Amino acid sequence: MKREYFLGLSRGGFHKVSYLDWGDATADEVVICVHGLTRNARDFDTLARALGPNRRVLCPDIVGRGQSDWLTIKEDYGYPQYLADMAALIARVTEGLPADAQVDWVGTSMGGLIGMMLAAQPNSPIGRLVVNDVGPVLPRTALQRIATYVGKAPRFPALADAVRYVRTVSAPFGPLSDAEWLHLTTHNVRQGDDGQFEMNYDPGISVALQNVPPQDITLWDVWERIRCPVLVLRGKQSDLLLETTAREMTSRGPRARLIEFDGIGHAPALMAQDQVDAITGFLSDAER
Repeated sequence: MKREYFLGLSRGGFHKVSYLDWGDATADEVVICVHGLTRNARDFDTLARALGPNRRVLCPDIVGRGQSDWLTIKEDYGYPQYLADMAALIARVTEGLPADAQVDWVGTSMGGLIGMMLAAQPNSPIGRLVVNDVGPVLPRTALQRIATYVGKAPRFPALADAVRYVRTVSAPFGPLSDAEWLHLTTHNVRQGDDGQFEMNYDPGISVALQNVPPQDITLWDVWERIRCPVLVLRGKQSDLLLETTAREMTSRGPRARLIEFDGIGHAPALMAQDQVDAITGFLSDAER
């Protein structure tokens, strides 16, 4: 694993976008893994190791998260910016490959929506798409729940306090081990000069969410334009990807495969072996 950077451009100027580069840098098969709203690239350490031996696996920090820069104009945190940055990443990693080269995409929540929007574009380079616990209908109640903690910028006197907080707000991830919760927390906080810990993302990412009207958001028009093979993962207790939406995703648009995990809400952390196996199996078997 090595950390790399490239430049994105917003209304406020250029910004650095960080990404982790795993596996075989010469491999023709490229997988891009993109995290959820307040998370970062290190969420995919377990999956990247499983995918890496015969593939090149890239895990970016979406701007405003992890090691990427924060935007000066907070209203620019949104999908147009994220799509532009990820298009730049795809261009970077496919340089030197055939002109029709494709990449596979694994996206959790926000990362899944970015993947859906990219896959829906004409001449999309997305060859196979894994959507983790998100879909074409975003329920108002789930968005309101997420809005209760995004952008609050809590501070913690000790790492143990941060772990307790992450275990609380991310409890729907499922029954993770103490070591896994520590991993998710350690890479999602940073320590200030005063020794206290704070979340490793720009609280300004909440601006766009706060401006969303209090209603369900529907993106079936995006879903219907996707042509590549799609795997949908869902926590059976998810409040963001409802069962009715997930079932409909198997019969509309790309007619996705669906795998559900019991005892998990939003969203599967992709650290458990059965979740990793679902993705590696799909990427190995699905035709582009």
